Amino acid sequence: MGELSLDGELRPIKGVLSMAIKAKKMGLKGIIIPEMNVEEAQLVKGINIIGAHSLKQLIHHFQNGCKIVNKKFFNKNEYDKNTLDFSDVIGQQIAKRAIEIAAAGGHNILLIGPPGSGKSMLAKRITTILPNLNESEMLETTKIYSYLGKFNQKNKLIYKPPFRSPHHTISDVALVGGGANPKPGEISLAHNGVLFLDELPEFKRRVLEVLRQPLEDGVVTISRAAGSINFPSNLMLVAAMNPTPNGNYFDNLNSKQSYFKVQQYLSKLSQPLLDRIDLQIEVESVSINKLTKANRKEENSKMIKYRVKKARVLQYKRQGKINAHLENHEINKYCAFDTKTLNFLRSASESLNISARSFNRIKKISRTIADLSDCLSIKTEHVAEALQYRSLERLKQFLN
Repeated sequence: MGELSLDGELRPIKGVLSMAIKAKKMGLKGIIIPEMNVEEAQLVKGINIIGAHSLKQLIHHFQNGCKIVNKKFFNKNEYDKNTLDFSDVIGQQIAKRAIEIAAAGGHNILLIGPPGSGKSMLAKRITTILPNLNESEMLETTKIYSYLGKFNQKNKLIYKPPFRSPHHTISDVALVGGGANPKPGEISLAHNGVLFLDELPEFKRRVLEVLRQPLEDGVVTISRAAGSINFPSNLMLVAAMNPTPNGNYFDNLNSKQSYFKVQQYLSKLSQPLLDRIDLQIEVESVSINKLTKANRKEENSKMIKYRVKKARVLQYKRQGKINAHLENHEINKYCAFDTKTLNFLRSASESLNISARSFNRIKKISRTIADLSDCLSIKTEHVAEALQYRSLERLKQFLN
């Protein structure tokens, strides 16, 4: 595999990692590739890699006994010191708690608050509390970047959950993938990591609607006349938005910002999409007094990450997957309630007009809260906390 130039030189190509993995699965003894792709291909163990810089060198390798000996590369990731940390965020204890729950169970989350309240600051630190990728996840994620020619020479394998933050002017093809020659989009680049959509209502309605199927299935299917291609999209969606077009809450409404305009603004988000967002949190502005308070210590990412990892270990031990990925038939098995707790959830769901899909997601969030508390059974207080994280539904009820 390679690109042959007119002077016989072998030029590097994209997607070598995927090709090497496929060759190994097919039982091939080895692959011949351009020399500049050797380091990437050597990430796959148990297959012979021959990297040549020209066609002439390759002919000599087979005919004249001038064997090609490639340099052995060692996959030693340079673990960058993360400059982002949750200790930088002053206050916002409710939002931090919700983000911890979302990270522990892999749940989607929406942050709602006025400009400057710290929504983006919180979102950008979520990957600092997520566990590092395991070996199969590293290969799976790196394959996508290799396919797009984004192989990182410094840190060969992607060992940390990726963080992608596309601008709200992005097209639906750029977000989910596609084109004449289908390529992965931003949601596939966020596979095994975080997709952050800032200013959510500013995205085109059509762009947001195409997210529904990938969020539900964890895979993007691109269909063309010649066939269909599946791109992975197993991610954690993190979104942020202002509560109103002007950014203020309802008590600051004026003549320029009527209830109708606020309703119109919120209606850009469809109910089917919101049902797929497990936690919806109000992020309030932090007072100057709190920001300037001396000797204030905030919990750092390392401490939160420890609890997240501990909760995920419980989930994998119990069901072999994180709570967000539980199927409907698994929810009844692993998220069982006693009669008192179930009656409480039924009553609350009826008063909040919660859909069947949201009902199941609340059950999964309750399971995650119980895991963080190291409780085998889900209690009423876990469900009560899970119900608090449905802010947007309360905002819409206020307008009605």
